[in-house]
Amino acid sequence: MSEAVKSMLAKPIQLADHVAKAAGAALSYRAECTEIKTKAEHLASLLRQAARSDLYERPAARVTEETAQALSKALSLISKCRDHNGILRRLFNIIPAGSFPRVVDQLDNSIQNVSWLIRISSPDNDPDGESDLHGLPNIAQNEPILFLIWDHIAKLHTGSPEARADSASNLASMARDNDHFARKIIEEDGVAPLLRLLKESRDEGREAAARALGYLARDKESVARLVQAGICSVLAKSLKEPPMKVQAVVAWAIGELCAKNPDFQDSFAENHVVRLLVGHVAFETIQEHSKYSIPTAPAKAMSLHSVVLAHTKSVRLGSSDAQNFGPNINSNKNNNNGTGNGLPKPNAPKTHIHSVVQSAMVTNGSVGVTRGRLSEDAETKAQLKAMAAYALWCLAKDNVNICKSITESRALLCFATLLEKGTGEVQKYSALAVMEIARVAEHNLALRQSAFKPSSPAAKAVVEQLLRIVQIGVYDELLLPCITSLGCLARTFQASETRIVGPLVQLLDEREPPVAKEAVIALTKFACTENHLHVTHCKTIIEGGGARHLVQLVYLGDQIQIEALVLLCYVALHVPDSEELEQAGVLAVLLWASKQAHMAQDVKVENLLPEAKARVELFQSRGTR
Repeated sequence: MSEAVKSMLAKPIQLADHVAKAAGAALSYRAECTEIKTKAEHLASLLRQAARSDLYERPAARVTEETAQALSKALSLISKCRDHNGILRRLFNIIPAGSFPRVVDQLDNSIQNVSWLIRISSPDNDPDGESDLHGLPNIAQNEPILFLIWDHIAKLHTGSPEARADSASNLASMARDNDHFARKIIEEDGVAPLLRLLKESRDEGREAAARALGYLARDKESVARLVQAGICSVLAKSLKEPPMKVQAVVAWAIGELCAKNPDFQDSFAENHVVRLLVGHVAFETIQEHSKYSIPTAPAKAMSLHSVVLAHTKSVRLGSSDAQNFGPNINSNKNNNNGTGNGLPKPNAPKTHIHSVVQSAMVTNGSVGVTRGRLSEDAETKAQLKAMAAYALWCLAKDNVNICKSITESRALLCFATLLEKGTGEVQKYSALAVMEIARVAEHNLALRQSAFKPSSPAAKAVVEQLLRIVQIGVYDELLLPCITSLGCLARTFQASETRIVGPLVQLLDEREPPVAKEAVIALTKFACTENHLHVTHCKTIIEGGGARHLVQLVYLGDQIQIEALVLLCYVALHVPDSEELEQAGVLAVLLWASKQAHMAQDVKVENLLPEAKARVELFQSRGTR
């Protein structure tokens, strides 16, 4: 218990003793004063018991304050009963009839509150959870949810492992369903015990704690308080420690925090979270996944040189002494005589360097970790990959440095593989992560040149998968981010790359409004003047029948009229002499649009539209108007 709590308890203990002594010396209302004396003595005993307990500070402060107020009122009332200076003096100190019952009720409430405080601060004394059946403490009558929050946080401090895991699950449910409850949990100091549970508990408790912390991230302010409490380093450490089920929830929690407050993306990056997440995405995704393995921290790291020296010494001392170096590998009954599991055979030469290195891996726990990861079921592995991709997506948003860290690894190749072979959320979050990296690269030349250069195998693999999904054209959660990604990468494609624009143009033909809008926006990035291949791309748009589709969208597109008009203006501006434009009636639609106030005055087209109209008028037959 902190010194602050002990200091708070000193005042009500002294007041309780004073009230008991004063009530025993009262000269009038003896029966009422005797009752108050009994209550004060009981309260003093409970307060002293509380001083010896490890109290939960937040409710202790409230209980102590209200108890001190009740005792002060009792002392003021008792002081009127000690006056013996005559009838006249007593006449001016008339005590209302309801004063004593009211004071007694307040003392009873204080007794109940202090008893409840002791009980929740020592839940191990009530292993069956019977304390939950005693109802709300009086201090929480006006806000019952506060009692539940206090109760669960108290159990996080001193409960059994099962009770702590259960309380963390309950807090997670409360935070998930209500923003107010989530903020209350943070205000009532619930973050520190959840972090401790995540660091120290069993798997069930760690998972529940990680989930609760993720749900506490409701807004920028709540995330700031979580970061101040040290959540970044705790979550980073938890990403290294199996089982995968816990690591998946931890990855999700990281994503939630970054999504709610991107200001702390770099705080996670400083704790090497990006590398750890890429490692989880890469595991069993690409052949080089071992480069991103997530080893547990050994008790004492050993260099390869020291391992070789130690092993050589053990060989010289004999086989009996050699067995004392590291764990006895051959004692594992499930190792199939040392074959098929990456461990050396029992009869392998002791001086073989492969045997030495493998022995070092076992000593450091790496093989054990890999075994544990390999033994996980496919669903758990997929969930971890999905949540790791989700976290990388949230970390990458508008952050050049993190995007650079992601792309410098083999993450892009992993995402390409998962887009091709993954399912469900794995594909979805992989697509979103690629989209976010492409968005950042669109406005950062260095990132475009390093991550998406045409000769890069990873970039080629990503583009192949994005194009494949766009060509299929099924309106699902993958299609929109893939369209967006291709648009953001428009300036990375060379003139020889002619496959991209055509499939995007096909999405303009009587498709769902969100799909058509995203395709128009993407094509605009190919056709705009900033793209050095804009003429080539505009010709490809026209050849794919884009002019006809855009004319229809400008006339009838409703939600995407402006976007379609912008793209049509770029096409008309760069290829004004096209016969397809004349056949599609582009000049007529541009003249019509220039007379529509809501279109002609839009900031996106107010300068572009007159210029495009003038260029088409110059090259097209005047008879077409």
